[in-house]
Amino acid sequence: MRSDSHSDTEDSWIHKTSLFREWDEMKQEILKHKWYESEKAGRDIGWDRASVDWLVRYGRKRSSDSGEAT
Repeated sequence: MRSDSHSDTEDSWIHKTSLFREWDEMKQEILKHKWYESEKAGRDIGWDRASVDWLVRYGRKRSSDSGEAT
């Protein structure tokens, strides 16, 4: 029977993948963007708004910088 909790060693390979590293970088950038935009708005704009706004403003540039097709 499989337990719902995984040990760190079972999932550690995931953290080494380029997909995970890219997502983690993007997530950190979105969190910074959320903070800056929330400060400008004088309220918390929320993850959904911040992530969509970041993707619209910077996502396409990010993918073209990495050499991926847009």
